[in-house]
Amino acid sequence: MRYFIEFSYKGTAYNGWQKQKNALGVQQVLEEALAKILRTAVELTGSSRTDAGVHAEQQFAHFDLIDPLENPDELIYKLNGLIPRDLAVREIIPVPDEVNSRFAAIFRKYEYRISRKKNPFLIDQVFFLKAELDVAAMNEAAGLLLIHRNFESFSKVHTSVNNFLCTITQAEWIDKGEMLVFHVQANRFLRGMVRALVGTMLEVGKGKKTVSDFENVILSRNRKMAGAQAPAEGLFLVKVGYPETLVPF
Repeated sequence: MRYFIEFSYKGTAYNGWQKQKNALGVQQVLEEALAKILRTAVELTGSSRTDAGVHAEQQFAHFDLIDPLENPDELIYKLNGLIPRDLAVREIIPVPDEVNSRFAAIFRKYEYRISRKKNPFLIDQVFFLKAELDVAAMNEAAGLLLIHRNFESFSKVHTSVNNFLCTITQAEWIDKGEMLVFHVQANRFLRGMVRALVGTMLEVGKGKKTVSDFENVILSRNRKMAGAQAPAEGLFLVKVGYPETLVPF
């Protein structure tokens, strides 16, 4: 029997989603909690990978059990009582056995959050940046992401992917005064892609690159041409989309 588990986490204390030998990942924490409660080994397959320090307001994974769960709500309650306070399970739903949480997703949406003023309540959850930015130019650059598909220039090097093609359906900076938020949605993202996009667009905002320069970075397919990655703490995975017939919320 296969189940989807929906959860969220503040990523500050974790070395990303994936479990690792020498660092703590969210996957390890959830798997150990599930195994303790269910008294059987549980292996999670995540819908998306997040880097160290990156947060998730909505993340999914799937796992398999031999016997069906009698009471998923009770399992959610027990899990939330066992796992750390910076991690929360929201839903557990049955799905067909062939459905994979990673490959069944039709889009992922991220937000990158920048605060222009120091705020002690947002520590580790925004990138604090006082620099004056040309947001109009940054939005012009963001618009170019909708007409290109190859984003090799913004991918971490030495990553094992079959291609660097992504279809971006939303890319815009929204100015909220003290907060500046980049919204981006695509069918898939490359490793480190959003933070590299943000870092390069910030160079446009600071006047270090023109919008034309930004497009040349895309066309170069060369990571060295793009800007440095923006800090992890400002990045949130905010939504993973599935067909409504599969995940009705």
